[in-house]
Amino acid sequence: MILAEAIERLFDTPAVKIDRSDAMQVVGQLIGLLNKGEVRAAEKLGGAWQVNSWVKKGILLAFRLGNLKEFDSGQPFQFFDKDTLDVKKFSLEENVRIVPGGSIVRNGAYLAKGVVIMPPSYVNIGAYVDGGTMIDSHALIGSCAQIGMRVHLSAAAQVGGVLEPVGSMPVIIEDDVFVGGNCGIYEGTVVKKRAVIAAGVILTGSTGVYDLVNEKIYRKSQTGQLVIPEGAVVVAGCRGFKSPFAEKHSLSIYTPVIIKYRDEKTDAATVLEESLR
Repeated sequence: MILAEAIERLFDTPAVKIDRSDAMQVVGQLIGLLNKGEVRAAEKLGGAWQVNSWVKKGILLAFRLGNLKEFDSGQPFQFFDKDTLDVKKFSLEENVRIVPGGSIVRNGAYLAKGVVIMPPSYVNIGAYVDGGTMIDSHALIGSCAQIGMRVHLSAAAQVGGVLEPVGSMPVIIEDDVFVGGNCGIYEGTVVKKRAVIAAGVILTGSTGVYDLVNEKIYRKSQTGQLVIPEGAVVVAGCRGFKSPFAEKHSLSIYTPVIIKYRDEKTDAATVLEESLR
């Protein structure tokens, strides 16, 4: 792709030697494609998720080129950000429902038809949110995170973002996943289809996940990803320390636990209410 080659060239060029007008055209083209969902920071190829590092380099280039400016929102709020990173503008034809109350989608994020955003929420640049997904109040979708179809991000769910290192995998949440309230999913975790992440669960690359059903422990792989299996139901658990001091004081540490795999009862408890859409 010619655009990828241009971004790679500009990214490796010292700032003082960059032709700003040329670079701004390249960045503008990338952001336009990101807005349409025609390029992505990560995509599934041959059954495995892969990072498009050139896309992340282009986003970082937008930060590098931008100058701080005040954005006039027409509301009683002030916004100061890089002039290359505006707020995304939607049209009615895009069929994205953004309920009034202070939500922001940054330019360079893609929201497919049927996405619903409850206020206040925030979707950062490079994120991809597929059709029918519900983003509930106080939820955050970080930079370059990839969210599948019919996902429910409950209130105060936090999906971490990552721009650097450019080769790092962003958080991936596949189709039909339910993420409970006050969850945090970070550090390139991949949540496979139909998994259920119960309220309060924190998933990071440094935390093992204990599967009580299959008697396995899932940890960050050599590729830098923690993968939650398809259909897994993950709850917040704990495990005890074995040292004399820990046993004396009854100390334990948080750990996520897979207590079951999705069944009809789970489906009934997590069904998306179509009337709300």
